[in-house]
Amino acid sequence: MTHTQKAEQYFSDKFHCSQAVLAAFADELDITEEQALKLGACFGTGMRKGEVCGACTGALMVLGLKYGHCIKGDTESKQRADLVNDRFLEEFAKRNGSYICNDLLGCDVRTMEGVNYALENRLFTEFCPKMVKSAVEVVEDIIKEMEK
Repeated sequence: MTHTQKAEQYFSDKFHCSQAVLAAFADELDITEEQALKLGACFGTGMRKGEVCGACTGALMVLGLKYGHCIKGDTESKQRADLVNDRFLEEFAKRNGSYICNDLLGCDVRTMEGVNYALENRLFTEFCPKMVKSAVEVVEDIIKEMEK
């Protein structure tokens, strides 16, 4: 099963977008599915405030686990982490118009009106899976670039 298929399955199983993206890569990141799902649990719907898209935060967690800075004074790994972060957000926004959840959805999910709009227009079930897929694809592209 591909990362995209895994992420789409997690999302269709009613996990948040952030959980779906992170869990799709769990095996390669040496974390368990449970750890990935728990770690990503509080980032869906832009941290439930319409901020940075949860699919993006899940993707950034993947990139952080793969390329993150963790040794004091290691400026090379810090620069690499900054690079993949910036690269991801720029490419995701280029492909989708933004990386901010409210902007992507076209409503303010901090309000009941916004949530109702998203529900009535099936954004969570028809639009958000596209963002999950896009986030996975951008991560895969960055990993390929980094391996060159």
